[in-house]
Amino acid sequence: MTTSNEGLADRGLTIEQVRTLRQTRGLSSAGIQAIPESALARALRRLEYPDMPRARELFRRNQARDERGLFPTHALLGAARQLDSIRLRRAERAAVAGVPTGTTVAPQRLGMHPAPTAGLARPNWVSIGPGNIGGRTRSLVFHPQEPDTIWAASAGGGLWRTDDAGQTWQPVDDLMANLAVTSVAIDPTDPDVLYAGTGEGFFNVDAIRGAGLFRTVDGVTWSQLPATLGAPFATVNRIALNATGEVLLAAGTGGLSRSADAGRTAWTKVLTAQIADVKCHPTDPDKAVAGSLRGGTAWLTADGGQTWTEAEHDTPWEGRVELAYATADPEVVYASVDIRNGEIWRSTDGGASFTARTSLNADGDPASYLGDQGWYGNVIWAGDPEDSDLVVVGGVDLWRSTDGGDTVNEMSTWWSRESAHADQHAIASHPNFDGQSNSTVLFGNDGGVYRAPDIRTVGDDPDLPKVNGWQNLNNDYGVTQFYSGAVNSEGTIIGGAQDNGTLAFHPPNGADKWIEIFGGDGGFCAADPQDPDIFYGEYVFLNIHRNLDGATSDDTTGDRYISGQFWDAVNERWDFKPAPFTIADAKTQRAAFIAPFTLDPNDSDRMLAGGESLWRTNDVKAPNTPTSGPKWTRIKPPSASPGSPRPFNAISAISIAPGDSDRVWVGYEDGQVWHSDDGTDPAPLWQRVDGVGAAPLVTGRFCTQIALPAGQPDVVLATFGGYVANNVWRSDDGGTTWRSIGAGLPGAPVRAITVHPRRQDFLYLGTELGLFASDDGGTSWSATNEGPTSCSVEDLIWSDETLICVTHGRGMFTIDLSGV
Repeated sequence: MTTSNEGLADRGLTIEQVRTLRQTRGLSSAGIQAIPESALARALRRLEYPDMPRARELFRRNQARDERGLFPTHALLGAARQLDSIRLRRAERAAVAGVPTGTTVAPQRLGMHPAPTAGLARPNWVSIGPGNIGGRTRSLVFHPQEPDTIWAASAGGGLWRTDDAGQTWQPVDDLMANLAVTSVAIDPTDPDVLYAGTGEGFFNVDAIRGAGLFRTVDGVTWSQLPATLGAPFATVNRIALNATGEVLLAAGTGGLSRSADAGRTAWTKVLTAQIADVKCHPTDPDKAVAGSLRGGTAWLTADGGQTWTEAEHDTPWEGRVELAYATADPEVVYASVDIRNGEIWRSTDGGASFTARTSLNADGDPASYLGDQGWYGNVIWAGDPEDSDLVVVGGVDLWRSTDGGDTVNEMSTWWSRESAHADQHAIASHPNFDGQSNSTVLFGNDGGVYRAPDIRTVGDDPDLPKVNGWQNLNNDYGVTQFYSGAVNSEGTIIGGAQDNGTLAFHPPNGADKWIEIFGGDGGFCAADPQDPDIFYGEYVFLNIHRNLDGATSDDTTGDRYISGQFWDAVNERWDFKPAPFTIADAKTQRAAFIAPFTLDPNDSDRMLAGGESLWRTNDVKAPNTPTSGPKWTRIKPPSASPGSPRPFNAISAISIAPGDSDRVWVGYEDGQVWHSDDGTDPAPLWQRVDGVGAAPLVTGRFCTQIALPAGQPDVVLATFGGYVANNVWRSDDGGTTWRSIGAGLPGAPVRAITVHPRRQDFLYLGTELGLFASDDGGTSWSATNEGPTSCSVEDLIWSDETLICVTHGRGMFTIDLSGV
């Protein structure tokens, strides 16, 4: 083993930086030498935020909790049933405020290119993609007899299906659109029978987006298995059927459960530990193996899953354990263990005992293929029917071994768009895979679905990046998870996306030509109303960036950040400018994971940004250099949240009144709402409005948005999170008194609200369960049955009188409401 520090001299990196990059991103010496400056900057930037996936998920959880910090089990499912009742009660109305309503439509009409169904016209909603950028995909399954049919389980957009080998995709179920589908299994005796498990249990936080198991007997119509409504099935990380299709095993945070009749009636809990993985023997119906989610343990069974024995290994394991039978010899079982940044272990007795493989990279150093997030992305495959030594493991990137795990070589490169995306979750072999005439394998990761036509040669480039053979299958796979969006005067749209950066849509290019203009996680967005070349986005914790070329090019290094962070190219490190050119809350990470900022609609030189404090700049377009840029001033101090477990109370919503820049409103994660009537003053005065007055505004829940409709100076609209009622509030006297206008809505988080530009009585609401419309100022609501239905709607923005609906799991939709 070497301790090579090659690459230090010419990259200017410290020994500590090299060590950390190797351990967290799996970079070899060759990788460190080859990585472009912009990607190196991104990798080093990420080191400042070491637990991104968990921080991201906690942010979503905070939006869902009630004022006690809780939410009920299967909350999302209960809210979805309320939605069904609303649709039945109001089914006679074909449209409300211009939005199609009524009963549910065929799921195939919810995709990117829906065809007319049973003589019905094409939907009023138009999906604008992204049709070329996917999202987190946890499971992939081929139809064994019709290999062009594949199912993909997305964490944000439900279950999808292709019948043309990934050239086009369509969603398969309306309810599952809002569930995190984590695993799919097909009955080995009847390929029309499939099972889908829901609810991600990998995050070590409370689960929401789970509703047990679903089943189809015709490959089209899905129904929930009633016996899986209990707590053991709140999160289902993996499901597996034995070789006869009789025994169904479901692994999750509630343990490992077994059904002897494929889930139709009773279940028995056979392991109480939290389980990440379960795999059934390919031919013997009595054998299976299971791996822990956090405990560093593997188990095996020889009686169809009734009893389980802990596997032996000569040194202790830790963390998550993923397992794979070797198809060529099922007595060989491989384990990918989240210990020391990723180790491969091998069993030759069917999983009873394991021995360590060396898991070394080309430098002779530990490959560290899982990086620092093996609890999140961890997958292993040994599916070659002729070669039990061919193993593929995935963490940040994908690695291939031809000697059973002793040496591994990179076969993908996370920083190249021509390669597979980062953070691996699923591997599936083509049903005709024979290792000779057919060696096709599919991969699911945070960027969607990718194909390797030849698993032995894909990514075999002599140097990095590893791009040879990789094929992107995100063709109309519209599962991108956006947080926010913005549109300029020319109709160009940008959106901040989970896992996939800040993306741009130029209408002339079409829905399958979105481009990334900034990497990492995206967040809030803004577009200059006068200058179509200027856009704003953000990286996590209020690191705001600016684009000056009309959203046509990618981030270079760090010269676009305007909140203070910059890339020191000389020393190859991230640093912050001195005051007043830095938002202090961004430097100290005392801001929400996705922190709000907004342009003043009356003055495009002014921007407000919210961390623990509220910040203002009056020169947001100032030239940006490593020593200067926009000047930031704190205009509202922190607002404490007594009794809260949070270390600080972050601002979660900001709004400036159209026509009056002095009217500023802010909301907080704990539900506090404040406003000022002299917001442009050097030291504005602030008044708190929640929990006071004759009709107090709700408090204690995450304030998701505050809207100040144009032309209505006394109207304030506020929305809140939580799986409870009364999440939409209205004041008609500038915030003195409030009334709930959420009567009849499902008890679910509300994330956005807007008013039609011309019709003040037409309101549109973005919720965890899709879009709702009101034509009477909020007295009554109806749900759309097309477009953004049953998925989480994060943001609502207008381009003239076209409403743009930004979703977390189904991309973006538009609808022309100029004729209402």
